[in-house]
Amino acid sequence: MSGHSKWSTIKRKKGAADAARGKVFTRLAREIQIAARSGADPNANFSLRIAVDRARAENMPKENIDRAIRRGAGLEKDAAEIEEVSYEGYGPHGVALIVQCLTDNRNRTISEVRRAFTRANGSLGEPGSVAWQFTESGYLLFNLVDEEGKAKKLDPEEIFMAALEAGAEDVVTGDDAVEVYTARADLAQVSQALTNAGFTADESKLILKPNTTLSLEAEEAGAVLNLLEALDELDDVSNVYHNLELTDELVAQFA
Repeated sequence: MSGHSKWSTIKRKKGAADAARGKVFTRLAREIQIAARSGADPNANFSLRIAVDRARAENMPKENIDRAIRRGAGLEKDAAEIEEVSYEGYGPHGVALIVQCLTDNRNRTISEVRRAFTRANGSLGEPGSVAWQFTESGYLLFNLVDEEGKAKKLDPEEIFMAALEAGAEDVVTGDDAVEVYTARADLAQVSQALTNAGFTADESKLILKPNTTLSLEAEEAGAVLNLLEALDELDDVSNVYHNLELTDELVAQFA
């Protein structure tokens, strides 16, 4: 698996109670609101369709999804204005990070993000100071095992071939998952082609992929993972991207 999938694995194993705390639904509702600004019909708005699919995968109630769509589309007058903001910086041992947030209060958000960096001996940087180290890519994840660890009836080789034929840039096959990377503009096309071929992605979204990764010893990497976890626990944070190389050993140790 890639670093993106491995960090997701760590979060999933350590954060099983996250949904119970309401953070997952809050974040998903904000993602839906942002996406719905470009249109309230998921069939015509691919970004909204992705956000709605993610919400359904987390068992978010339909009425919550519909309410978020209405708020984003401006159909409810009491809706708070949600903004997308990103912060760049360096964590412990020079690891580059980009923190994406959805917020209704920029002052609160930057204060919380800065505090997390400071406590971890990291520092926020100016816009552009880190972004050049990442490339925006489309990302599709196909889990080969279910939540109980049982193998699904999926052939990784078939997904691999179908993805390449659909125009994917890269396909990473592991024991537990197949990850498909696309050019930013090709995500919708590749996603639809794979769906038509009978393969429904467990995740489908745009991500920031590091151009190169930084390898650290376990103790140093642990300090970075602690910062990633602290950021991920903030209500306003929607995504955290980094260039730390996550090995299988690190995943096993910190998950």
